[in-house]
Amino acid sequence: MKAEIVTVGDEVITGHVIDTNAAFIARQLIRIGIEVRYRSSVGDNLELMEEVFRLALKRAQVVIVTGGLGPTDDDITKKAIVKVFKRNLIFHEEILDDIRARYKLRGMEMPPINQNQALLPQGATVFPNKYGSAVGICIAEQGRFFIALPGVPFEMEQIMVDDVVPYLKKQRVGQAIKVVSLKTTGIVETKLAELITPKLKLDNNVKLAYLPSPRGIELRIIATAENEDDAETNVRSVIRHIESVAGKYIFGRDDDTLEAVVGQLLLDNDKTLAVAESCTGGQLGMVLTSVPGASRYFLGGIIAYANEVKTEQLSVEPSILEEHGAVSEQCAVALAEGCRKKFNTSYALAITGIAGPDGGSDEKPIGTTYIGLSSVHKTYARHFNFGTRRDTNRTRAVYAALEMLRREILDLS
Repeated sequence: MKAEIVTVGDEVITGHVIDTNAAFIARQLIRIGIEVRYRSSVGDNLELMEEVFRLALKRAQVVIVTGGLGPTDDDITKKAIVKVFKRNLIFHEEILDDIRARYKLRGMEMPPINQNQALLPQGATVFPNKYGSAVGICIAEQGRFFIALPGVPFEMEQIMVDDVVPYLKKQRVGQAIKVVSLKTTGIVETKLAELITPKLKLDNNVKLAYLPSPRGIELRIIATAENEDDAETNVRSVIRHIESVAGKYIFGRDDDTLEAVVGQLLLDNDKTLAVAESCTGGQLGMVLTSVPGASRYFLGGIIAYANEVKTEQLSVEPSILEEHGAVSEQCAVALAEGCRKKFNTSYALAITGIAGPDGGSDEKPIGTTYIGLSSVHKTYARHFNFGTRRDTNRTRAVYAALEMLRREILDLS
């Protein structure tokens, strides 16, 4: 069963709004065995929308449209739908009553324009919207399913998860499918492929995708089969191979994050952490504290951007800065050790580097970064060069630091 996702709106076409809806919908569909073959976008133009909708129905059995269901003049998705399916818009009093009730709960009177949202294509299945006034709708015709959802992301996500996915599963649309993501870090995509590819043979119903980001490489394994047991078996076979050749780079699966994994390791080993940051400006601390319960192991940090802060707050000797500079192995070591002693923690991480776009030299180009790690037993630093993009450099530095700590705790070489 093939699907197409269509995003509606001039704001998407012009780039003023980033289309996150299509990505969310695609992830939900693949989990129930519906393969997304096409993704398209169309502006708020009735003729163009008709054209796009007709084309989507020709090449996909499941079409999901998001956007254009609001009450204003530019919300014309329903008008295009009824023209494509040759149906009328029918007024639903119960939907209007629900919209009025929502406004009343907020102490407001419903604007008359919202009456438009009670007009729905004849014969459509209605999916309720728990958070807004635009309901989702579905027209099932000749073995095809045309579904329209609101464009507001959190409204669309609720309807997709609560109603659309169960509805499609009930129609027995799709096939058995298993999707597993292995999260890796500390290795580049090409090197990872060199480890995995030589002895890996994939059947036609199994796919392996490499999804790189500044945080690491996600390996997504997708297996389809006639039944769930066979799909599970196919996925496990690929996982076993990857773990055998690249296991030390895998820190988790699916929704795992490196910051949460490191946090759990600290908890499990009854250890604490503090950080000293220069070029990352607090980003490492922010990532660590994004994990609920981080206060049980993360004590705090210092943003030592200026050299005066490095010397006064973290006891970095001025001679180190004069002889080696703030971006150096020696400074990273001193920052980490000074931070650990100041906070009296089990571990401390320190990051100092040239994030860019300025400040580089032949000796220390943009992207040069040193990450220090200090424990009760030893203190050391590693040298990295992350590239020329400032934001990417900072993110890579944060996750390289977390990976250093993960390996230190697990005693991985």
